[in-house]
Amino acid sequence: MLVSHTKIFDIVGDIIRIKVTSGGAGDESRPCLNDLAVVDSDRGFRSLAQVINIDRDVISLQVNSGTKGLPNNASVRFLGEPMRVTYSDNILGRVFDGAGKPIDGGPELSNDPTVPIGGPSANPMKRVLASRMIRTDVPMIDVFNCLVESQKIPIFSVSGEPYNQLLARIGIQADADVVVFGGLGLIFDDYAYFRRRFEDAGVFPRTVMFINQASDPVVERLLVPDLTLAVAEKFAVQEGKRVLVLLTDMTAFADAMKEVSIAMERVPANRGYPGDLYSQLARRYEKACDFKGSGSVTILAVTTMPGNDLTHPVPDNTGYITEGQFYLHSGVIDPFGSLSRLKQHVIGKVTREDHSQIMNTMIRLYSGARDAAQKQAMAFELSDHDHRLLKFGELFRKRLMDIEVSLPLEAALDLCWQTLAECFEPEQLLMKQALVDKYYPATAGQKSESEAA
Repeated sequence: MLVSHTKIFDIVGDIIRIKVTSGGAGDESRPCLNDLAVVDSDRGFRSLAQVINIDRDVISLQVNSGTKGLPNNASVRFLGEPMRVTYSDNILGRVFDGAGKPIDGGPELSNDPTVPIGGPSANPMKRVLASRMIRTDVPMIDVFNCLVESQKIPIFSVSGEPYNQLLARIGIQADADVVVFGGLGLIFDDYAYFRRRFEDAGVFPRTVMFINQASDPVVERLLVPDLTLAVAEKFAVQEGKRVLVLLTDMTAFADAMKEVSIAMERVPANRGYPGDLYSQLARRYEKACDFKGSGSVTILAVTTMPGNDLTHPVPDNTGYITEGQFYLHSGVIDPFGSLSRLKQHVIGKVTREDHSQIMNTMIRLYSGARDAAQKQAMAFELSDHDHRLLKFGELFRKRLMDIEVSLPLEAALDLCWQTLAECFEPEQLLMKQALVDKYYPATAGQKSESEAA
């Protein structure tokens, strides 16, 4: 039996506080943390709410649709269970809001099974070491910082950069069985862009989208990561799917946490963010897992850096949790600011034998090209090797760094050899001779000379 409570004594933002008088140890009217409640009144207000804090007899709840129009004599009925999300094959190709309700005009899924959200991360005994690569056909990722199944990795960027375009490309081109997309605080144009790209590319039938738009309640923004990860985990565990989770952007999630924390009058930490920011982010990122005898969940999440500040609390905490980052700035993925801590598990093991040597040589020579460009800018005399480096740097940026470049890994490795051969003699590469003999294109030098002529 659901007991109604009408003692709302405080409303701050989307947070309400009520007093619940305990009737003893067996009192079923007392809720647990994260339990759902129904808030309604005779004035037509009705919304779900979630328990976010319990302090003796004072219960704090987040009202999903906001508290505008909520009278203080409204009734609160606890449902005795946490929020659940619909999970079945019927959700593929569908779009849901931040409360898990369909918003694409499709049929209701009220009869489909549901699963609770926000559960614990996978048992470490059920995890296996990451050893399989997710091909994205983005050379700056596949060649230099491989995306590995079960990896959790952010895209660090700033407002105005094409991080959403990059995220959409990866979602379309990645060799994953299911893509679960979570949008946090998106403007309508961004939501429409992602949906159009997925539909045009033909991957929408294997995609699930959870969208919280900028005009939607902030409370729902906090639910989107949990909704996406609960669904992704079920596809991976129950159906053995390789699931790629895309989130944009986690800074909006952290800002929503900050707003709720302020409404709760909690003592703020660095720059006003809650003191448990690290734990809250880690709780979501640690859902990435390669399940023993089943599928995997891989998380790729955009994290925008206000003012391009890496010491900002959100990217700073994220960097300690995740396994590297892709650093996107000036429209390209920076090879020096990017890192994949799991790439050594796949490079040369599930990829071509020359992958490691090509990766190291290209980065070493591109670093030299940047130094040569500095010497040129300061009007120092350039050697023949400097001129070769400058040519190499220009070709590297044009052929590989542009995020619009789409190449399979093997074709990208061949293009790297072609670029090296057009700029350097074999003995200048300082690579294993066996690999040079096998992969160095013999006609590249002649082709380069004919083009120059």
